[in-house]
Amino acid sequence: MGSMNQALIEGLEEDAERYRRRALPPDVEGLQEEIRRLARARDAVILAHNYQVPEVQDVADHVGDSLGLARAAAATEARVIVFCGVHFMAETAAILNPGKRVLLPDLDAGCSLAATIDAEQLRAWKARHPGAVVVSYVNTTAEVKAESDYCCTSGNARAVIEAIPQDREILFAPDLFLGSYLERVTGRRMHVWPGECHVHAGIRGEDLERARREHGDADLLVHPECGCASSCMYLAAAGDVDAARTHVLSTEGMVAHVRSSPRRSFVIATETGILHRLRKEVPDPEKRFYAVSERAVCRYMKLITLPKLLSSLREDVHPVEVPEEVAVRARRALQRMVSIG
Repeated sequence: MGSMNQALIEGLEEDAERYRRRALPPDVEGLQEEIRRLARARDAVILAHNYQVPEVQDVADHVGDSLGLARAAAATEARVIVFCGVHFMAETAAILNPGKRVLLPDLDAGCSLAATIDAEQLRAWKARHPGAVVVSYVNTTAEVKAESDYCCTSGNARAVIEAIPQDREILFAPDLFLGSYLERVTGRRMHVWPGECHVHAGIRGEDLERARREHGDADLLVHPECGCASSCMYLAAAGDVDAARTHVLSTEGMVAHVRSSPRRSFVIATETGILHRLRKEVPDPEKRFYAVSERAVCRYMKLITLPKLLSSLREDVHPVEVPEEVAVRARRALQRMVSIG
């Protein structure tokens, strides 16, 4: 393992330890009730991503993945949207809801994947491939979305790629692992930007092997952003793991699979926040959920807390706005994302 990978793993371990040792605010239930009261008074809807801390998920009106929350944001009649996620998600809500107030409880809630490409880099890439169709993962800035033909999430990325005519050249940005996975499942050859999510990249083949040893009879659910997703597919194709128990899924796909599966044990390869939602929404006492890696903790997702959420509602912070000239162009790509798959 190279020094960069070792530094990545050490950073993830520090983030995971910091999260485990975090102190919950006093009177969690009182805070949640006050948040609900203020949300009603302000005609606000609270959206929370699957990777948020459990106590924030529990107070939200909608909990889901990027696609589900984008659809919830597009459909809401509330005047105010409080987005418990990361910055690009709040931008997406603002783009889909012109004229509505969108708040992000902590402006430092960024995204390591979104930071791997900017609009200038994308424009230069497009110039080298004139006429290519640009598909950008939703984990990108509004400016990058504005330079794109389609957006997608892990939940509908395959459907988006398959909707593009076979004779069209495709630029896919910015996630290398998701792009590689899409090439395998669709058979399309694409130009893939070499970006990665620091959390999913830190879930390695070694973690997968350990999980197989410890929970050999479990279903293995792997997010396509993971560094181990390709390894998982190769193992299944070679017969080294039971293909019937190996599934590459979005987080929403994981929830649906667990609900319908007769299996009793599930090993989850994505950010650990999804485990709370699984345990809450699938409360079967015989079903057990295990993380492939306990260090898969996103420091940005975990920045939002109940006190910050309360302050956001009480003090009207922090508004997220997208310039109209950017929003108009980005909206086309996002509306295609919301409508497909």
